[in-house]
Amino acid sequence: MSKKPSTLVSAPGDPLGPDGNLPILTVSEISALLKRTVEESFARVRVRGEISGFKRAASGHLYFALKDADAVLDAVAWRGTVGRLGLKPEDGMEVVATGRLTTYPGRSRYQIVVEALELAGEGALLKLLEERRKKLAAEGLFDASRKKPLPFLPDVIGVVTSPTGAVIRDILHRLADRFPRQVLLWPVPVQGEGAAEKIAAAINGFNRITGKGKAPRPDLLIVARGGGSLEDLWAFNEEVVVRAAAASLIPLISAVGHETDTTLIDFAADARAPTPTAAAEMAVPVRAELVATVEDLGARLVAAAARLVGERRTRLDGLVRALPDLKRLVEELVQRLDDRAERLTHALRAGMNLRRQRLVISIPRPHQQIAHARKQLKSEMRALKAAAAAFVRERRRAFDHFAALLESFSYQRVLERGFALVTDGAGNPIESVARLSPGMGVRLRLSDGEAGARITDVAGRGGKNAKPKKPKPGGDGRQGTLL
Repeated sequence: MSKKPSTLVSAPGDPLGPDGNLPILTVSEISALLKRTVEESFARVRVRGEISGFKRAASGHLYFALKDADAVLDAVAWRGTVGRLGLKPEDGMEVVATGRLTTYPGRSRYQIVVEALELAGEGALLKLLEERRKKLAAEGLFDASRKKPLPFLPDVIGVVTSPTGAVIRDILHRLADRFPRQVLLWPVPVQGEGAAEKIAAAINGFNRITGKGKAPRPDLLIVARGGGSLEDLWAFNEEVVVRAAAASLIPLISAVGHETDTTLIDFAADARAPTPTAAAEMAVPVRAELVATVEDLGARLVAAAARLVGERRTRLDGLVRALPDLKRLVEELVQRLDDRAERLTHALRAGMNLRRQRLVISIPRPHQQIAHARKQLKSEMRALKAAAAAFVRERRRAFDHFAALLESFSYQRVLERGFALVTDGAGNPIESVARLSPGMGVRLRLSDGEAGARITDVAGRGGKNAKPKKPKPGGDGRQGTLL
């Protein structure tokens, strides 16, 4: 319902001016009139369109446009409203925006001031859900390698759900029937504004419990909620909840909705239960069945042990019957031992006498040993002197031979035949014209002295482009290169 805006347009014959002469307005005045008219006529509207050109200003305000096939409407969400929008705007998202129309005189535009946002239909929700699923899967949050095994019998179970719903009662009742365990409840809202952040905070809070305080650290977490529509379960599709579930160090079971409902936390959790009651069944075994299984295994163990002992006793009796008479066997061995002891005594006495005789015969007299050693020492000394003299003569002949050979190879002999050794200023031999250049100073070494010279021109096989050869390693600059 809107009010009819007032007007300043003059009717024909108006005294303001002849022939309908209109009053003159400033730009600010006409902008104010338009702003008041638009705001009064469209104080509360709902507009459906596709988000385009979304951006977040440094001030925290959101600016975007709503468009359809034929028109575009500017939109703004003030910073104080952003936290209550209900979803995060993105380009390409089809939404229904609730707010009021106003104008922006600074640019002569009209716009909607958004107070609430909702996705336009379930199809848009499913599209957003699929895009978010692909994004998180690409980050590896749903990989099977990240899944942790559930404990067989947890001592403490942490439950994240609403404290007033039937879910927590179903879980507690099922745990009491199967195997009573200590349960810690972290109460959270499971739908509506801020529910996702509180669910994520509960998962992170359980993981921060160290067990050193009053509250024990849970061995297993259950995040549960009853069934509902896609919008009702949307909190469990938010990134903050999925990332908290994937980062949980405590094994986590997701039990959101009914068996046909699927949320993104189901992919990030270590296990998914079709219902909260099924989550309790997955968390603990049936105590009666476990006791029966233990008793059955105990009985089977006792029977197996008795059967094994009986088999071993029967086998032992059979082996004992196969053994000879130990008394007779020992008597025979004792007699044999006495015989061997007597023979050993006689053999030791005879052996000692024989060794004594051989030792007396084999030991020579000391003066004979000394005389023999002196004779052998003199013979060795004569042989050593002769060998030393022969060795010295042989080494002297080899030394004279190599000295003459070295002298014949000396580059001084080459210089005596009219050759000269050319060196640079540092005394390095120059073996190629490629290392010479006009005007370069060199030294000439002849057989009887040295002289300085300067290069006037360079010609030879090296040419201008010839690369100088590197001096060979080990050259001392005196004779190696001439040889």
